[in-house]
Amino acid sequence: MDPYEVYSRYDVTVVSGLDVYVYDDEGRRYLDFYGGHAVISIGHSHPHYIRRLTNQLSKLGFYSNSVKMPLQEELSQKLGQLSGYEDYSLFLCNSGAESNENAFKLASFHTSRSRIIVFENGFHGRTSLAVAATDSAKLIAPINATSNIIRLPFGDMESVEKNLDESVAAICIEGIQGIAGIYEPEPEFLAALSAACKKNGSLLILDEIQSGYGRTGRFFAHQYSPHCHPDIITVAKGMGNGFPIGGVLIHPSIKPVLGRLGTTFGGNHLACAAGLSVLEVIENEQLLPHTAVVGDYLLTQLKQVSGIKEIRGKGLMIGISVDQPAAEIRKKLLFEHSIFTGSASDPHTVRLLPPLTATRKHADHLVSSLKQVLTHE
Repeated sequence: MDPYEVYSRYDVTVVSGLDVYVYDDEGRRYLDFYGGHAVISIGHSHPHYIRRLTNQLSKLGFYSNSVKMPLQEELSQKLGQLSGYEDYSLFLCNSGAESNENAFKLASFHTSRSRIIVFENGFHGRTSLAVAATDSAKLIAPINATSNIIRLPFGDMESVEKNLDESVAAICIEGIQGIAGIYEPEPEFLAALSAACKKNGSLLILDEIQSGYGRTGRFFAHQYSPHCHPDIITVAKGMGNGFPIGGVLIHPSIKPVLGRLGTTFGGNHLACAAGLSVLEVIENEQLLPHTAVVGDYLLTQLKQVSGIKEIRGKGLMIGISVDQPAAEIRKKLLFEHSIFTGSASDPHTVRLLPPLTATRKHADHLVSSLKQVLTHE
């Protein structure tokens, strides 16, 4: 049996990693400014991460949610503390798509409504309703197509007001649109969405799957908008530093009902150990202020590079628009300079999503290499 081929892959076999570097099967070292698609938050093979998982695995790798799990309590408390959402509750699952599926379901249960407003160029996952909410026709099979999704122009409050009626359970928006090419909603737009949802009896869902967990220099990207008050926040990617885990942060007004949500693997012992290690490293190594400082430095340095049309983003979530196909730029960075970077649905955007442990030295290496690629030096 062969793998079912659905990915375009570079001819590189990564076999190990350490902090911001990965190594291939021939011993070549690469600077990882892609982070495995924004997943590696605290660096590859962080010693605390390894210890947490190894110690847990030596005791118990898995048991179901039919028994008490103190690790889930510990993870919930720690996440609440670091994120500033201590009064919210946490439902644990396995991935970003699953987080959004449960968020949509929860909003529908809570409001007894059936429709979700999303925005053009958004990406919310590849499963049933999550993929319908994703703005990519090629990903939506006939069975996924539904009239329950209302897709509106990004940032257009007038369109929101026209479509926000008593059928709408929730509005869902990314803290920063990631796959689209790093596009930030204006703070005023997020504040207006929050107020409109409250007035209409709808919920506001912040998809922080890519933009959360410190990637922007604050725990969540929407926290740059002080008047945005989400009812539900979805997380995954950087949450487990590579271990599959997702979560839904839920406002205290949304009361739990036994059996309404469920998962076999979600919140298992190893996932919680991974999740706790990430939060502990973020706290102990002060990665939020570190990410803000290094991100600001990187943005400043990128502004000096000719051939860049536009730079977008915050912290270590950056989109670079170039005046030539981004695929060729990324290929040259990889094979000529040994640097991994990310793609976007916009063919002229290179995405930078390194581990939050990246330093100014790593930023300088990326910028120097990018200059050479763009100017053909």
